Amino acid sequence: MNDAPLSGGRATAPHAHGRGAAPTWERARSVARTAGLALPAVPRTLDDALGHALAEPLTALTDLPSFATSAMDGWAVCGTGPWHLAGRRVLAGEQPDPLAPDTAVPIATGAPLPPGARAVLRREHGETGERDGLLYDRTPGGPVTDGRDVRPRGQECRNGEPLLPSGTTVTPAVLGLAAAAGYDRLSVHRRPSVELLVLGDELLRSGVPRGGRVRDALGPMLPSWLRGLGAELIGQHRISDRLGMLYEAVRRSPADVVITTGSTAAGPVDFLHDTLEMLEARLLVDSVAVRPGHPMLLAGLPPAEDGRARRLVGLPGNPLAAVAGTLTLAAPLLRTLGGHADPEPRLSVTAGELSGHPRDTRLLPVRRAGAEVAALPYDGPAMLRGLALADGLAVVPPGGAPAGATVEVLDLPAR
Repeated sequence: MNDAPLSGGRATAPHAHGRGAAPTWERARSVARTAGLALPAVPRTLDDALGHALAEPLTALTDLPSFATSAMDGWAVCGTGPWHLAGRRVLAGEQPDPLAPDTAVPIATGAPLPPGARAVLRREHGETGERDGLLYDRTPGGPVTDGRDVRPRGQECRNGEPLLPSGTTVTPAVLGLAAAAGYDRLSVHRRPSVELLVLGDELLRSGVPRGGRVRDALGPMLPSWLRGLGAELIGQHRISDRLGMLYEAVRRSPADVVITTGSTAAGPVDFLHDTLEMLEARLLVDSVAVRPGHPMLLAGLPPAEDGRARRLVGLPGNPLAAVAGTLTLAAPLLRTLGGHADPEPRLSVTAGELSGHPRDTRLLPVRRAGAEVAALPYDGPAMLRGLALADGLAVVPPGGAPAGATVEVLDLPAR
């Protein structure tokens, strides 16, 4: 675990008060990624494992398929034909009788191949003689070959064969593979618990903005995204701009990760740094050279009562800036705690110029068009209109990216 702070040690004043230079976006992400260890493994039924990360490799408990099966509707045939028809149709889930030489039996897709059968003659390629009642092969291009339209035992994997590495996220496809391979339960990492604290007396819960106050956009938006990042959201609370209230909420939180919105800068009611100092928290990242979202932070909190390590991610209060903070600090931290393997960067070519900040990385809402991405309007730190249309956020280097450049695009959390 990396506990080396990038911007000082104990929580005191933010960069706006004259502290050292903010770390680069890449460096801040690296610190967040190493600011914890994967949480312990727990057993989960297949119904409850979705979204978790495998704590150990998934290994086949049987051959797949575990017996030879028919890949098509038709006839299982023994010999070269023509064939005498014998027995009723073999259906999936049945145990067929052996086939005698020069005989055929109707068979359904997925049904076990009878012992002695050498191939499956497709239904559209077979013809029954009107006079002799024999089955004739009318396969285009020549007679049916051995193994034709048969899915042999072990075609997909053999018993004991590794299927997926640890760290793989359990998706619906992974659940299907695990079930096919014989699993009823999976060993997965525990999800990191998260408590979301939405700060600000200026925030309204309903209605149109009025009286100098604005609607809370992050309270409705972030919970679903945090779940999409692998978190178990155990609480969401509105906190007034009072130092004592914020201090008590953070101090008493049982969550592995506390996420706050707002109060990360140096305004008259921005009490997050004061809270962290009172808690003797350790600042790991204090502001990042990225726009929007510059005043985000990451801190190590005092351990929970049971000794568990705790972290706090402070997101700026402006909506798009908070999204930038979520993808910069919260996403890599939650992935690490949940045991998820790092995804490969997604690269795209710019359809046009992407304007950048003179010195800092910029995270810009973009929309994909094939292999290219194009910038969207309404990309200010307090705006969400562009984000609502976006497929992701382009990582634009200082100075911008010209048309035809290759940039990384961060996917928006899905839930």
